[in-house]
Amino acid sequence: MSSAPELPPPGWIARALEGQPLSRQLLWWILVPQLVLWLVGAFVTYNVAFNYANQVVDRSLFQTSRALARQVKPVGNGLLIDFPKAARDIIETDPDDTVFYMVSTPPGHFILGNQTLPAPPANAQLVFDAPYFYDAQVKDTRVRVAALYLPYGDEGRERMLVQVAKSRASRELLARHILVDTALPLSGLIVLMTLIVWGGIRAGLAPLSRLRRLVEDRQPNDLAPIRLEAAPREVRALASAVNTLLAAVNRNVETQKRFINDAAHQLRTPLAGLKSQAELALEASQDPQVRARLERVRESASRSAHLVTQLLTLARAEPESAMKQGQVRVELSAVARELAVEFVPRALQLGIDLGFEDTPSDAGPPPSDAQRSQPVCVIGNPLLLREALANLIDNALRYAGKGSEVTVRARRAGDAAVIEVDDNGPGIPTADHERVFERFVRGTHDGNGCGLGLAIVREIVQQHRGEVELFNVLPNGLRVRVSLPLG
Repeated sequence: MSSAPELPPPGWIARALEGQPLSRQLLWWILVPQLVLWLVGAFVTYNVAFNYANQVVDRSLFQTSRALARQVKPVGNGLLIDFPKAARDIIETDPDDTVFYMVSTPPGHFILGNQTLPAPPANAQLVFDAPYFYDAQVKDTRVRVAALYLPYGDEGRERMLVQVAKSRASRELLARHILVDTALPLSGLIVLMTLIVWGGIRAGLAPLSRLRRLVEDRQPNDLAPIRLEAAPREVRALASAVNTLLAAVNRNVETQKRFINDAAHQLRTPLAGLKSQAELALEASQDPQVRARLERVRESASRSAHLVTQLLTLARAEPESAMKQGQVRVELSAVARELAVEFVPRALQLGIDLGFEDTPSDAGPPPSDAQRSQPVCVIGNPLLLREALANLIDNALRYAGKGSEVTVRARRAGDAAVIEVDDNGPGIPTADHERVFERFVRGTHDGNGCGLGLAIVREIVQQHRGEVELFNVLPNGLRVRVSLPLG
């Protein structure tokens, strides 16, 4: 007989499930006890079936021993054997098993039978006319034996031992049949229960999945509270904790934005006054040394005012501020053309040739007449888009150098609106193309920029689901390309 299964240590299961999804962990924690209980149930069922099979076999052996005893009849002090072939065939013929039998008079006088069977154990308590059952070995076969003691002779002084045995195969087969007939429906019920439990786990964890999707599908600038009113209490508590964190982050961001806006606004007025006073002093002074110092003061004031303006623009371009501003259809080509016209006086002052083209660069095929007539439009915030393009042109004019050329292009490229600003100035090394998009990082020490222009451009472009890239132009120069979805 098999031994009872041993339960695996809980720590082993926990280690095996580390890092697994919660639904899988819950399913395993339900399935493992079910499997263990199924094995225990199968073990108990087999033993119960084996005991019932023993009872059936024992009853059959007892009846056979009674029938065999009737074939040996006491006559005086002797025995009359009346054992015709028909009776022998009835006893020996068993379609399911091999039957052994023997009649003897202890101690060991063989009377009749087809096999010598082991005697009952020495400690067996034998009672006349009451069967005694025990397990024994006949050659290589394990058998179940029924021993029946009967008295005969004068006053019953003599004893007759009738033994009938069957192999254990029949009862083991019967036990297996009972086990299979019991285990198969039980297994089906367990499978059905597992499917029901799995469906229950999925339904129970559905609010967590919805919460995950709500968080995953959010834009980085969306700090609105999460709403899960119909979710279970535990999920609502988790959503409430996340909402508390979002509210704290939103307060911190708003405080930072207000500080930047207030500081920039407060600085603009004194800086403008300082620049005006420096210009007035330059006009009134004739001393070359004083004029040189005043010129540096004026340049510093101009640079500081430009930095304040850039900080205000960056604050407006931040995700939290951008999402509060309305978006409309903007004709990007018209905005680029207007800005190019506005920057022409400054370009002439710097000795730079600034122009606008609505034809593609050498990177793409020439447009058709229909493409030329179609406006290049996007959906976005017009002020921010204008500020991004203005920063691109301003950067080109600041760093291209006197005598260079700056070209602004607007075109369609498939499903994208493309703005390119080319210059033939010193350019930026390829290794620094990604780094110059960081705040306060400049690609060159020439000029009086503050290192925020390209950072502002990327911030605005990303808010409009676009991308900005830098390319080197041969033999020298830089191309800044902005691609936005057509609107």
